[in-house]
Amino acid sequence: MNSIDLKYGCNPHQKQARIYMEDGSDLPLVVLNGNPGYINLLDAVNSFALVKELDKALNLPAAASFKHLSPAGAAIALPLDEKEKQMYFTKQELSPLASAYVRARGTDRMSSFGDFVALSRECDEITAKCLNREVSDGVIAPSYSKEALEILKKKRRGTYNVLQMDATFEPGAIEKRSVYGITFEMERNSVIFDESYLKEVVTKNKEFTDEQKRDLIVASIALKYTQSNSVCYAKRGQTIGVGAGQQSRIHCTRLSGEKADHWSLRQHPKVLNLPFIKGLSRNEKDNVIEQYLSEDRETDLLDPEVSKRYFTHPIEDLTKEEKMEYLAELDDVVISSDAFFPFSDNIERAYKSGARAIVQPGGSIRDDSVIECCDEHGMVMAFSHLRLFHH
Repeated sequence: MNSIDLKYGCNPHQKQARIYMEDGSDLPLVVLNGNPGYINLLDAVNSFALVKELDKALNLPAAASFKHLSPAGAAIALPLDEKEKQMYFTKQELSPLASAYVRARGTDRMSSFGDFVALSRECDEITAKCLNREVSDGVIAPSYSKEALEILKKKRRGTYNVLQMDATFEPGAIEKRSVYGITFEMERNSVIFDESYLKEVVTKNKEFTDEQKRDLIVASIALKYTQSNSVCYAKRGQTIGVGAGQQSRIHCTRLSGEKADHWSLRQHPKVLNLPFIKGLSRNEKDNVIEQYLSEDRETDLLDPEVSKRYFTHPIEDLTKEEKMEYLAELDDVVISSDAFFPFSDNIERAYKSGARAIVQPGGSIRDDSVIECCDEHGMVMAFSHLRLFHH
């Protein structure tokens, strides 16, 4: 099939919408279930390209959680530690692909609500079961086991979008788009970010650990598919904070840093031991944790009348001082930026969230002050000379 008609475009009043191959060839994707929309398919195609690159770069199963043309999270398959199992509400044994999915979804569970999921390898039964318990619009993968497909076809009363993508498909060298009746054309960004982009270390600290190299690759490939300006924090083979679409670089660093802080604080003992009442859904727990960690709560969770809606007994607050003390202990986070850091304030902000290794293109007239700031904190930074803007 070389064309699929869609129910509408970005909005319901944009009635005429379809996807097709301009050269008349068959589409590289097949709809196995559901009726995906225009935005669903944009997310599906971009997210599959991301996980395909992650898998190729690190030779591990990869997963991504996509919302509105940017990843809410992306991860490779590493086993979950005990804290991660608890913070992701996961007790069962996971397959490698399932662990990648759970970790990608766990980057920013609030933003991932109603996401589109991409998997780099065949979706197995365990991964399908993990998908089945989350609120999601659809999934794209190169194939599905019989058991997995049966589970997913029943999700959302049989309307869940299940797409199969030809993993061997390679798009052409030139990309085109039409905006306001004008056709834009450019060479596709086919570069694969790997360790070769980490060779030019410009700080006094010259050594990346193997884990830092891995995480910088994860963060940088994620940025390649994140709406610019964008900055990404990563740890243990997964993104932990993605800041997308900000006009200012420091706002990007702050936004992604706040998300990274939130991810880290979800592992604080007070959060892990919140005494939830039985019957609360995973999404309800996420909402409560979000408010518990927020400085500007919509609900007073410490009020006894409010508290009993969510908890078996009254809870203690997690104070600002306790948060700062916990975050100050972090030292194993990395950060990647899709363009150069123009000022050292970005470095200061990243350091506060535990970032100790950085990759960025370089090329600012203030590179020297940015390097000096890294040296003051003992950080290691490489210039990749590779901008990763995505629009």
